[in-house]
Amino acid sequence: MGKLTDVFLRSLKGTGKVQKHFDGGGLYMYVSPQGGRLWRMDYNFAGKFKTLSLGLYQYVSLKDVRQKHYEAKKLLIEGVDPSEVKKAKKHNIYSNSNNNFETIALEWFATNKPKWVESHAKSKWNRLQKHILPYLGSRPIKNITIQELLSVIRIMESRGTIEMAHRTKNIVGEIYAFAIATDRADINIALQLKGALAPVVTKHMATIVDPKEIGALLRAMDSYTGEFVTKCALRLTPYVMLRPGELRKAEWLEIDFDKKQRKIPAFKMKMRRNHIVPLSKQVIEILKEIEPLTGTWKYIFPSLRTKDRPISDVTVLAALRRIGYTKDEITTHGFRAMASTLLHENGFDTAHIEVQLAHAERNTVKAAYNHAEYLPQRTQMMQWWADYLDGLRGK
Repeated sequence: MGKLTDVFLRSLKGTGKVQKHFDGGGLYMYVSPQGGRLWRMDYNFAGKFKTLSLGLYQYVSLKDVRQKHYEAKKLLIEGVDPSEVKKAKKHNIYSNSNNNFETIALEWFATNKPKWVESHAKSKWNRLQKHILPYLGSRPIKNITIQELLSVIRIMESRGTIEMAHRTKNIVGEIYAFAIATDRADINIALQLKGALAPVVTKHMATIVDPKEIGALLRAMDSYTGEFVTKCALRLTPYVMLRPGELRKAEWLEIDFDKKQRKIPAFKMKMRRNHIVPLSKQVIEILKEIEPLTGTWKYIFPSLRTKDRPISDVTVLAALRRIGYTKDEITTHGFRAMASTLLHENGFDTAHIEVQLAHAERNTVKAAYNHAEYLPQRTQMMQWWADYLDGLRGK
């Protein structure tokens, strides 16, 4: 009997460092810095040190992995390398009926979906369903030619959706990379299309950066006469520098009035990282205004139809259109660009601005722990920004 127990294994969490917890005979639980748990077995074969992966803990129980470990040990006694047996089985499985494009796309999607926010996952799969699977879904992935893929992508290009064509090509490239990793494709034909599509013309998010025009916009927002919940969400938008989904899904449990912060859990963020938003006195005032109305519900800005859901992703945008601003003048995303531009112009540190905008961090280990990075500086910056906007409103 080994040393590990299910109770102990369920309690394991990421510590920022690799952990190894041994069960005996080379079998151990490998815990990644972020908390991923993988069964592994170290052994020697033909004078070489080797490691055999025996599956993820959430799919392979302690009882089952001990059986796998026993079977691998038997193979070693018989002079057979268990890693080579595993490769042979894998090749046999994937060389039969599981090699058409749609099957592999489904596996790729199921594997990667947990790390994406819901809207991003839905967008990726919708593009595949609409633009790729009707044409290539039933084809063996190894038999699809570069010309076939190009002809399918060019259908989108011919409709004028150039950026969509490029994004869809990139998704196909991710699926081919997955197919190569699982030994069902030899080359990534999506990479061969580089230069074959019309280039994307970068179009910046519509925003307003002229101080006088910002002041006029803020006064127009104050004059909005629609639903009170919508008006509060609209008024809050310029102050907090959040993506629209991160704003509309705000919950009362995330607000700490004492610390004057909103703590957003990773699953709500595009980059899947915890995020802290320092709340200026102006934001606190708006929250205090709406608290008597929605404070007993989950969401700060609940839908008018059901209090179990937040306002829709077009509610604030529709309010902007109602006060007379077109899509070429300002979007809800445009307030982030507005803040970034003006804060840079006024001398604020780029690192502080980027962390507040929750942009991607190349160092993923650092990123997992930077949600509180530069918090004192960001708190000061967010209050300055709110005061600056109020100053423009009064001009």
